[in-house]
Amino acid sequence: MRQLTYYIGCSLDGFIAGPDGETDSSGFDGDLKDAILSEFPETIPTHAREGLGLADVPNKVFDTILMGRATYEPALRIGVTSPYAHLRQYVFSSTLTRNDPEVEVVSGDPVEFVRGLKRQPGAGIWLCGGAGIAGQLLGEIDQLVVKRYPVVFGSGIPLFRAPFAPADWQLCESRVFLTGTTLASYVQRQEH
Repeated sequence: MRQLTYYIGCSLDGFIAGPDGETDSSGFDGDLKDAILSEFPETIPTHAREGLGLADVPNKVFDTILMGRATYEPALRIGVTSPYAHLRQYVFSSTLTRNDPEVEVVSGDPVEFVRGLKRQPGAGIWLCGGAGIAGQLLGEIDQLVVKRYPVVFGSGIPLFRAPFAPADWQLCESRVFLTGTTLASYVQRQEH
């Protein structure tokens, strides 16, 4: 069965963006940049791949991306309707209309939709964000891959927007980069 991975960047204080969606990409540099480009090349938007030498690089981990509307909207604001054309793209929204034939808008239950995707053949499924859809899909996430940048936002959009319900995760791998960013992978701890 395919796995759902929430691969996301956040601040030291656990925010994926500022209160109005602001981000800080200053940590995408040096050895961290090299690791992302070599290990997760498909997580670079299509319009940026050529400039980074990734135009013909095959996907390594994921063949599908899931986004909430707020995650998809920054691409629309710059005129990009298919930000990850090298992946199957799904946007969860009850109000958005389809802007591109390569991007499917899903208005139904995200949990049932993801369960159906997991049963289909294919590579990994990347949950790109945001907090609301991550909170709804928390029980379906098989792996967390969190890039924690050395910056404090103070407030903003959290990793998850969900009711209080502690869930245990097991650390699988953790690396520290020269930029000060950490990259940690977790899997859901199995109950005994």
